Amino acid sequence: MTSFDETPLDNPVWYALTEHQGHVAVDYGGVKFYHPDYAPFGAFIPGGHTSEAIEKHARLIRDFFIVGEMPQMPEQFKAPVQYIGLQMIVYKNIDHPVTETIIELTDAHYDDLIRLIKLVYPEYFKSKTQKLGQYYGIYKGGQLVAAAGERMQTHNFIEISAIITHPGHTGKGYAKQLITHTADRIFKKGKIPFLHVDETNTNAIRLYLKLGFKTRRRFSFWKISV
Repeated sequence: MTSFDETPLDNPVWYALTEHQGHVAVDYGGVKFYHPDYAPFGAFIPGGHTSEAIEKHARLIRDFFIVGEMPQMPEQFKAPVQYIGLQMIVYKNIDHPVTETIIELTDAHYDDLIRLIKLVYPEYFKSKTQKLGQYYGIYKGGQLVAAAGERMQTHNFIEISAIITHPGHTGKGYAKQLITHTADRIFKKGKIPFLHVDETNTNAIRLYLKLGFKTRRRFSFWKISV
């Protein structure tokens, strides 16, 4: 196991946009957001003027999220809606067999990925999310039936995201194999995989625990709507 300072995971959106993905950041000073084409997430550091930044960012995207502490809102905005998530992490290769053919998804597979995303994961995946990292998938009968990939990236950590299976192909173990495969590729880059999951998604949490992920912390993400 490689050991790294985990401070960036305490504010992963901020550190991702500061350390590794600054080229896709919309920077308002003490508040940073992913460009709306890439992801609907933002974060701030203590003292960041969130009210002004939120007002400006709302001109670019209608609904988005602040990850971390509750932000100060512009007076004319509705109160943000709080969701609670778990941040989970795995420190060593996952011991799970990979028996399916897993391919890396490229621009040639973009339409297939978006079609699958729209069935289960539309709110968090934007037109250029795939460009934030490498994505992998399983095809059956010429149809993309399961996928997973990389989203937030810091110097030493990569988030596994968009873990999705077509509703007609659940229960076949595709998600476990894709997570195993994606985590293995992250470890080969010398980085550590982590993920975020809504705490109400108990089936997914049980799956991640079985694969060896540990719950690192609970966190809040705040939905902001114009």
